[in-house]
Amino acid sequence: QVQLVESGGGSVQAGGSLRLSCAASGYSLSRLCVGWFRQAPGKEREGVAVIQSGGGKTYYADSVKGRFTISQDNAPNTVYLQMNSLKPEDTAMYYCAVDPRLFASCALVPGVYTYWGQGTQVTVSS
Repeated sequence: QVQLVESGGGSVQAGGSLRLSCAASGYSLSRLCVGWFRQAPGKEREGVAVIQSGGGKTYYADSVKGRFTISQDNAPNTVYLQMNSLKPEDTAMYYCAVDPRLFASCALVPGVYTYWGQGTQVTVSS
């Protein structure tokens, strides 16, 4: 069974940085759509960033462009989200998700992703 485990969340002051990690087991993340999503209390889950793993393109929500960077290291099963210049409005539970379908669009739409992690909390204070 595929499992996704997020880590790296925490509490920071506005302007600070955090680096989230998404580790997958059960299969390689290469050639898949891997996205980061977030959900704040009382709000809908929204897309943050997505990467076409294995050297593909990246996409970002307008609210995080220029501040967040999604990437992967040499291992094909780990994806990162570097978050800089954090703002209080970035406070949310952050989830890693995977769409394993061939020719998937890698859209920032939660409903198309099949596998989800349990989330890691990010809290940004003023």
